[in-house]
Amino acid sequence: MSIYDSSPVLTNDRFRLEFSDLNHCRDLLKVYSDKKSVPLFNSDNCGGDDFYYTTYERMKKAIEYWQWEYSRKGFVRMSIIDIASSEAVGTVEMFKRIANDYFNNTVLLRLDLRSDYENKSDIIDIITLVIDSCFDMFPCNSISTKAISSASERIEALRELKFIKSDEYLIGHDGTKYSDYYIYFNQ
Repeated sequence: MSIYDSSPVLTNDRFRLEFSDLNHCRDLLKVYSDKKSVPLFNSDNCGGDDFYYTTYERMKKAIEYWQWEYSRKGFVRMSIIDIASSEAVGTVEMFKRIANDYFNNTVLLRLDLRSDYENKSDIIDIITLVIDSCFDMFPCNSISTKAISSASERIEALRELKFIKSDEYLIGHDGTKYSDYYIYFNQ
């Protein structure tokens, strides 16, 4: 069964990943209006959107767009729920990328976290959830994600999880070259 037929719920003892919906809007507004977090979001190839949202209406429109993309099998966006607080503290976006560059046949993973969750331990717990089921959800060779040089906690987490820094560029729709990608190969 495809992830686009039924979005799974992924859970460990700390976090639950579930399809993003409007019930998460107020919590996610705290993430996307967090000025410390926004620079760490991957907006490569996103048509100029910087994902800095400061109103409920703008956050609602983003979630509605994510749901529309899911309905057309563009990507899946899952909210990250902290089980202890029942609060959405970020999102994970995933899609299988087909392209004429090094990042062909990879799942592109975008991880947007509220700044107080941008730490090695939380990132490892969240990405482990994705790794454990990603290759079943998307037939692919690898998982790729971006981490800019100032995202030291994220980079440490990725390295611990056996992601490798790539020297290759991800080539955007318009030919723009994007750097700072880490890749995890299916074992």
